[in-house]
Amino acid sequence: MIFIVVKFTVRPERIDDWLSRTDEFAKATRAEPGNIFFERSRSVDDPNQFVFVEAFQDDAAEAHLSSDHFRAAMAYIPDFVETTPEIINVQNVPGEGWGKMAEAGSRD
Repeated sequence: MIFIVVKFTVRPERIDDWLSRTDEFAKATRAEPGNIFFERSRSVDDPNQFVFVEAFQDDAAEAHLSSDHFRAAMAYIPDFVETTPEIINVQNVPGEGWGKMAEAGSRD
C-alpha cells in the first residue's frame, strides 16, 4: 500500500473555491481503481490549513498521477496555496487500509 499525507495552507480569500475544487478532486480520486481511501480534513487550529490523507494499492500510483483530475489539480493548486504544500509519502506500507486501534476500542 502507498500512504500519502499532504498539508496545504490555502489563501484565505480562496477557501470557498478550494472547498468546491477539492470536493470534485476527492470524488474523482475515490473512484479510481486502486484507491483504498481518500480523506480531507480542515485544521481545528488554522482554518486555512487542510490535510489530505490517502492510500492506494502499490500498482495504482501511476494511474493516479496521470489522471485528468490530478493533472488539473496540479495546474490550479499554485493559485490557491500560500506556501508549497508539505507531503509524507510512504510506499510498501503493510496492510490493505485502516486497521482497528487496540488501545481505544468502543465500550459497546
